[in-house]
Amino acid sequence: MEKRYDKSDLQAALKVLREGGVILYPTDTVWGIGCDATNAEAVARVYEVKKRVDSKAMLVLLDGAGKLQGYMDKVPETAWMLLEANEGQRPMTIIYPHARNLAPNLLAEDGSVGIRITSEPFSKALCEQLRRPIVSTSANISGEPAAKIFSEISPELLQAVDYVCEFRRNDTTKHQPSSIIKIDEKERITIIRP
Repeated sequence: MEKRYDKSDLQAALKVLREGGVILYPTDTVWGIGCDATNAEAVARVYEVKKRVDSKAMLVLLDGAGKLQGYMDKVPETAWMLLEANEGQRPMTIIYPHARNLAPNLLAEDGSVGIRITSEPFSKALCEQLRRPIVSTSANISGEPAAKIFSEISPELLQAVDYVCEFRRNDTTKHQPSSIIKIDEKERITIIRP
């Protein structure tokens, strides 16, 4: 697996994100379609690219757990315990209740949002330098299988985005989607995907 990304690749992706564009990029799981998670117009474009109805929420990536507090009223205590227990394990997405400071069309009907803390170098650097969360939805047209490696991404999708990142295009490691856990207002846990 490629360990180092090219800084010019990162800067090109950041420029597109800052201008409200949509990118195709490697994440800590599968390849993702991304945009600035605070920009409703950019989020709407991601739904268009995926040919997906916007009543289906998308998750976002953050570069550190300390930034969670900026995107919800209160981080559930249960979430801190899950994050600590999962450190260094398989990537985990937690669906939090009562999200804020994100594009409204990104949230589920109940106001919740899925957030994953990424430790993968490229996506982490994107979040750090953009200083905002980034949408991360699988690189596929809605209803089709997620692309686990770059070569599985459809030509239609490659044409539909504003920038396709160079990093990890040659990586043939079949990455898996994250586990998904939902925490409600009463801190009850539901395992959506083990």
